Amino acid sequence: MVSVTCLHAQKHTKLGQPQAVVAVVDRERYAREALAAAFRILGEGQLALTKFLLVTDAPVDPRAFRPTLEAVLERTDLSRDLHVVPETAMDTLDYAGPEVNRGSKGVLIGVGPPRRKLPGGLEGLTLPSGFGPAHAFCRGCAVVSGPSWEQEPGAAGRLAGSGALAEWPLVVLVDDAGAATVSETAFLWTAFTRFDPARDLVAASARLEGNAIVREAPVVLDARMKPWYPAVVECDPETARTVERRWNEYFPEGGVAMGDSSTAHLDRAP
Repeated sequence: MVSVTCLHAQKHTKLGQPQAVVAVVDRERYAREALAAAFRILGEGQLALTKFLLVTDAPVDPRAFRPTLEAVLERTDLSRDLHVVPETAMDTLDYAGPEVNRGSKGVLIGVGPPRRKLPGGLEGLTLPSGFGPAHAFCRGCAVVSGPSWEQEPGAAGRLAGSGALAEWPLVVLVDDAGAATVSETAFLWTAFTRFDPARDLVAASARLEGNAIVREAPVVLDARMKPWYPAVVECDPETARTVERRWNEYFPEGGVAMGDSSTAHLDRAP
């Protein structure tokens, strides 16, 4: 039995709401069955448009993203469990690839007993020049502010190779670490919709063994805004006031919660 949960980013852009990541819990009965399950999922209907897939056999609820990601990071062997597939079909709503409907996919597997104790705090961390501040999204995943893509396109490689985050298996490079970690949804949107696995994923070191790429931690996802990405769209104050004033006209029978446009934006605390 395979349990699959699709986690969608909820922030609007000019292009809509792309599917960001699928978390999977799989019971591995034989060696590398988790990889076979990943291939099946990536070939199944709408799930074929998934950009990044997490696979674990740990007893976690995949709807809870933080513990799911921690379970994967505790168990993954980055030298064999991180797979990047370039030049694949991509959702029309995903803008991170080289052109519409083209991009790449990533699979990260973490099965079996834990391999490492994940770091949880960043106290005393010294980052290379141009980086910071840094926040921990969860144990094992650090989110770091860096120079803009226009200022330094190769900043992710410099951060990965610096050794400053050697104990952190996953690092996400962003424009604003505070905004990216204000909520789980904000992290999902920032981390998984603003990077293309084939172009924006770098490791501290990578070497070829036969045809396999062997990577060593940390792996850095470059999730900074790129010049070709659409701008973030927010509700302007006048429109918000109009909707608030006329909400009961839109839904005269009631039963529909209006919410608050000033706090719905992912860069703000809920």
